[in-house]
Amino acid sequence: MLRVLGILVTVVCAVAAAVLTWPGFFHVERTYPVAQVVSFRGVMVLAFAAVAVVALLLAIARPIRPLAFALSIVAALAVVANGAIIASRGGLGTDPLPAETETSIRVMTWNTAGPATSPETIAKIAVAMDADIVALPETTIETGAAVAVAMRELGHRMWAHHAEDPSTEWDAGSTTLLISPELGEYSVIESSADGTSNTSTVPSAVAMPVSGDGPIVVAAHAVAPREEYMDDWRDDLQWLADQCGDGNVIMAGDFNATVDHMSGLGIDGATLGHCTDAAVETGNGALGTWATDVPAILGAPIDHVMASKQWRATGSIVLRSLDGSGSDHRPLIVQYEPAG
Repeated sequence: MLRVLGILVTVVCAVAAAVLTWPGFFHVERTYPVAQVVSFRGVMVLAFAAVAVVALLLAIARPIRPLAFALSIVAALAVVANGAIIASRGGLGTDPLPAETETSIRVMTWNTAGPATSPETIAKIAVAMDADIVALPETTIETGAAVAVAMRELGHRMWAHHAEDPSTEWDAGSTTLLISPELGEYSVIESSADGTSNTSTVPSAVAMPVSGDGPIVVAAHAVAPREEYMDDWRDDLQWLADQCGDGNVIMAGDFNATVDHMSGLGIDGATLGHCTDAAVETGNGALGTWATDVPAILGAPIDHVMASKQWRATGSIVLRSLDGSGSDHRPLIVQYEPAG
């Protein structure tokens, strides 16, 4: 009887480990509470490693030795599998951005946590990174305008755009988007600005080029996957996937989702819609952009920069030197070249 019970416990634990390691295979990647757990693969590796060690220690007791050994093997395999997934997405990250070329553009996203981050700090980082597009979730247009002014004074002109949802509290109800005049003139589409077609709770801004041949630019912000917002969160990810059609699109922002949660939402091998995640493509996809009070390898990579097939990512960087700046998110900067 004890042997049968031990086998049952081992099988249940093995299935649970498999579900958390490959949630997309079981189609539970956007299901509570799996969605919350799989956001933190680095933490999962530590947790599985701890289970393996504890199980080996329990193997000292002869009556439960077979079960303890079996559990240690399951946990060790989970450590290896999750470690391999982390390594495939970049592990501890890559080197700084490559040198710019005449055709390259740089895209920066940073959830500023409203007034927690000063316009001067945002401007200095955006100018230092030589960003051509800056997506700023949880940033009002007043703050965005102040950032644009500060960047202009530093010799880097930008136009400020935004989308707003007045029903959402504080600065989370606003998303600001800065675009360099060198990409042409842009305008936020009306359905995005007035909320008739947008993410559910915190707004996203969709900017179309009025002149020039620049890409459609989407400053994204999906609602966080709290238990009471799971349906809205799933709808937000689908809406964002729909924005990345087969045209020329660059999308950046706080998706409140890792690439695991986007399983099944990509088309023809892309990550979300027709867009491919640049951080994964360039070796920084495992570094957590949230939260800044934990090491990046243990955080959740929920801020993304993506682009359609018209663009090729040549480098990216998750800035960890600003963890004390006020925001609970880290800036992510990507460099693109035109594809082909």
